[in-house]
Amino acid sequence: MAFKIYLHAFLFFVLSVRLVTAAEWIEKKEIEQIFSDADVTGTFVLYDVSADTLTGFNRERANKRYIPASTFKIANSLIGVSTGAVKDVDEILPYGGGEQFIKAWEKDMSLRDAIVISNVPIYQELARRIGHTRMQENVKKLNYGNQDIGPIVDRFWLDGPLEISAIEQAGFVANLAQEKLEFPIENQQVTGEILEIEKGANWSLHAKTGWQTATDPGIGWWVGWVKRSGNIYAFALNIDMNNIEDAPKRIEVGRAALHLLGVL
Repeated sequence: MAFKIYLHAFLFFVLSVRLVTAAEWIEKKEIEQIFSDADVTGTFVLYDVSADTLTGFNRERANKRYIPASTFKIANSLIGVSTGAVKDVDEILPYGGGEQFIKAWEKDMSLRDAIVISNVPIYQELARRIGHTRMQENVKKLNYGNQDIGPIVDRFWLDGPLEISAIEQAGFVANLAQEKLEFPIENQQVTGEILEIEKGANWSLHAKTGWQTATDPGIGWWVGWVKRSGNIYAFALNIDMNNIEDAPKRIEVGRAALHLLGVL
């Protein structure tokens, strides 16, 4: 009986991911104009779960896989608490000492605090605690992009070989938001909780940025979902990052697209 339940859950998850990639695509010229006005090259996709539609700009790029950078902290958090690598999102992890790229990273902290400032060394420590075998198993379990973490357990989401498309990102977070992943529901809930960045009377916004610098140009991400009146709207944006001035455009363009579509 337990095996049948497990198999049913696994097949449901795989099918749900495939359904997202096969959902009807609606191209929005108005979103193209937002990208043009911001002078950035990229893509945006919104998956409306109840309508089973993908609305966005640049479908070809939305299907192209890129290194996820810090958006992988979403999956890393879920895997970490689910494997027991940390007892919960409030356990303090060591950053390892030494000078860091960002001064605020030079502090031991919990996942709850680390995800807010995208603390790379804290999440590298989490990945090492998870270990290569468990990490690879769980990345496959999530059907996350190309599912390839390579040989180095604490760099694969920063340098590759792990890659994922915007549409796949939207599918992943849509399932997380609905608590439909093959992981304990309470762990999916707490992962969504630490991703919440804004909320109102009947809505909440959960999101994570990412900036991959292993390629030229780099790739900037903004990935998450809006929960409004019981409905889930999952989104993913990526843009070419040519310089630091492009960094705020990830959220600016993404928010503008969400406002245009009436989600925010």
